[in-house]
Amino acid sequence: QVQLVESGGGLVQPGGSLRLSCAASEINFNIYTMAWYRQAPGKQRESVASISSDFRTNYADSVKGRFTVTRDNIREKVYLQMNSLKPEDTAVYYCNGKYRDVADYWGQGTQVTVSS
Repeated sequence: QVQLVESGGGLVQPGGSLRLSCAASEINFNIYTMAWYRQAPGKQRESVASISSDFRTNYADSVKGRFTVTRDNIREKVYLQMNSLKPEDTAVYYCNGKYRDVADYWGQGTQVTVSS
Protein backbone atom coordinates (compact mmCIF):
# COMPACT_ATOMS: atom_id res chain seq x y z
CA GLN A 1 0.00 0.00 0.00
CA VAL A 2 2.96 2.32 0.57
CA GLN A 3 3.58 4.20 -2.66
CA LEU A 4 6.02 6.74 -4.02
CA VAL A 5 5.03 7.91 -7.50
CA GLU A 6 7.30 10.10 -9.59
CA SER A 7 6.25 12.37 -12.42
CA GLY A 8 7.69 15.15 -14.55
CA GLY A 9 10.37 13.36 -16.53
CA GLY A 10 10.79 13.78 -20.25
CA LEU A 11 13.00 15.01 -23.07
CA VAL A 12 14.64 18.41 -22.71
CA GLN A 13 17.37 20.28 -24.57
CA PRO A 14 20.71 21.09 -22.93
CA GLY A 15 20.36 24.20 -20.80
CA GLY A 16 16.69 23.54 -20.20
CA SER A 17 14.76 22.84 -17.01
CA LEU A 18 12.49 20.17 -15.58
CA ARG A 19 10.73 19.75 -12.27
CA LEU A 20 10.26 16.25 -10.93
CA SER A 21 7.56 15.47 -8.40
CA CYS A 22 7.14 12.56 -6.02
CA ALA A 23 3.81 11.91 -4.33
CA ALA A 24 3.79 9.80 -1.18
CA SER A 25 0.98 7.79 0.36
CA GLU A 26 0.51 5.60 3.42
CA ILE A 27 3.63 6.82 5.22
CA ASN A 28 4.20 9.27 8.04
CA PHE A 29 5.73 11.60 5.49
CA ASN A 30 7.01 14.33 7.79
CA ILE A 31 9.44 12.04 9.67
CA TYR A 32 11.07 10.61 6.54
CA THR A 33 14.22 11.71 4.83
CA MET A 34 13.31 12.08 1.16
CA ALA A 35 15.87 11.78 -1.59
CA TRP A 36 16.37 11.65 -5.32
CA TYR A 37 18.68 9.09 -6.94
CA ARG A 38 19.52 8.52 -10.56
CA GLN A 39 20.94 5.72 -12.64
CA ALA A 40 22.30 5.98 -16.15
CA PRO A 41 22.75 2.88 -18.35
CA GLY A 42 25.81 0.90 -17.32
CA LYS A 43 26.45 3.07 -14.28
CA GLN A 44 25.91 2.79 -10.54
CA ARG A 45 22.88 4.36 -8.94
CA GLU A 46 23.93 7.62 -7.30
CA SER A 47 22.41 9.97 -4.81
CA VAL A 48 21.47 13.31 -6.36
CA ALA A 49 19.79 15.26 -3.56
CA SER A 50 18.16 14.69 -0.20
CA ILE A 51 16.08 16.62 2.28
CA SER A 52 15.67 15.54 5.88
CA SER A 53 12.69 15.80 8.20
CA ASP A 54 14.12 19.06 9.54
CA PHE A 55 14.67 20.41 6.01
CA ARG A 56 18.44 19.98 5.83
CA THR A 57 19.56 19.39 2.25
CA ASN A 58 22.48 17.65 0.58
CA TYR A 59 23.49 17.61 -3.06
CA ALA A 60 25.89 15.70 -5.21
CA ASP A 61 28.76 17.90 -6.35
CA SER A 62 27.75 17.32 -9.96
CA VAL A 63 24.37 19.02 -9.47
CA LYS A 64 25.13 21.58 -6.77
CA GLY A 65 23.96 25.02 -7.82
CA ARG A 66 21.75 23.63 -10.58
CA PHE A 67 19.28 21.37 -8.74
CA THR A 68 17.06 22.20 -5.78
CA VAL A 69 15.17 19.69 -3.63
CA THR A 70 12.13 20.81 -1.65
CA ARG A 71 9.36 19.13 0.30
CA ASP A 72 5.74 19.95 1.05
CA ASN A 73 4.69 18.11 4.20
CA ILE A 74 1.06 19.16 3.89
CA ARG A 75 0.65 17.76 0.39
CA GLU A 76 3.16 14.96 1.13
CA LYS A 77 5.25 15.66 -1.93
CA VAL A 78 8.92 16.13 -2.68
CA TYR A 79 10.24 18.00 -5.70
CA LEU A 80 13.46 18.23 -7.65
CA GLN A 81 13.88 21.40 -9.67
CA MET A 82 16.53 20.81 -12.32
CA ASN A 83 18.00 23.79 -14.15
CA SER A 84 20.84 24.17 -16.66
CA LEU A 85 20.48 20.54 -17.62
CA LYS A 86 23.39 18.76 -19.27
CA PRO A 87 23.50 15.58 -21.37
CA GLU A 88 25.28 13.84 -18.49
CA ASP A 89 22.15 14.36 -16.38
CA THR A 90 20.37 11.81 -18.56
CA ALA A 91 19.21 8.95 -16.33
CA VAL A 92 16.25 7.31 -14.68
CA TYR A 93 15.45 9.34 -11.57
CA TYR A 94 14.07 7.59 -8.49
CA CYS A 95 12.32 8.95 -5.43
CA ASN A 96 13.32 7.44 -2.08
CA GLY A 97 11.84 7.70 1.39
CA LYS A 98 13.74 6.45 4.43
CA TYR A 99 13.08 6.44 8.15
CA ARG A 100 16.20 5.46 10.08
CA ASP A 101 16.65 1.69 9.61
CA VAL A 102 12.96 0.95 9.97
CA ALA A 103 11.62 1.72 6.51
CA ASP A 104 13.03 2.32 3.04
CA TYR A 105 10.78 2.85 0.02
CA TRP A 106 11.39 3.51 -3.66
CA GLY A 107 9.36 4.89 -6.51
CA GLN A 108 9.19 3.34 -9.97
CA GLY A 109 11.47 5.89 -11.60
CA THR A 110 11.00 8.50 -14.30
CA GLN A 111 13.18 8.96 -17.37
CA VAL A 112 15.02 12.23 -17.92
CA THR A 113 16.72 12.64 -21.28
CA VAL A 114 18.81 15.72 -22.05
CA SER A 115 19.58 15.92 -25.75
CA SER A 116 19.42 18.27 -28.68
